[in-house]
Amino acid sequence: MAMRDIRVLPDPVLRTPCEPITQVDDRVRQLVADLVETVDDEGRAGLAANQIGVSLRAFSWNIDDEIGYVLNPRIVDLSEDEYQDGDEGCLSVPGLWFSTRRAWYAKVEGVDLDGNTVVVEGEELMARCLQHEVDHLDGYLYLDRLEKSVRKKAMRALREQL
Repeated sequence: MAMRDIRVLPDPVLRTPCEPITQVDDRVRQLVADLVETVDDEGRAGLAANQIGVSLRAFSWNIDDEIGYVLNPRIVDLSEDEYQDGDEGCLSVPGLWFSTRRAWYAKVEGVDLDGNTVVVEGEELMARCLQHEVDHLDGYLYLDRLEKSVRKKAMRALREQL
């Protein structure tokens, strides 16, 4: 296992959709170990594989003292009539937090290293994390979800950082 460096904007790996994992081999097992170790740090809620430079569909989470991972996740359910607005940040966009609208509830399905079905669901922070990490795997950042006026402000702040 290894604590991996986090890729930050404008690294193109963050904007590239990740490939599905078709075979669990030593490389994928090492990826999961690295994701779990890297997310297990103060202030980290989730980590997608492309945030450590690997373009495969996998992420880990660290919510309420529970650490886990899922391979080939896909969102299968979102609350359609309940939303949350709250500040959201990202390890790949350090130091910037903006109000981001997300579904109150989210459910993700994928598999584990043994090919068993994994279902991860939750409300509030867990729902936000699931949506945030699947977005990463699809090549999106939370900045892409911001309302137009907030996004303009966020992009200005981002340019000032670079």
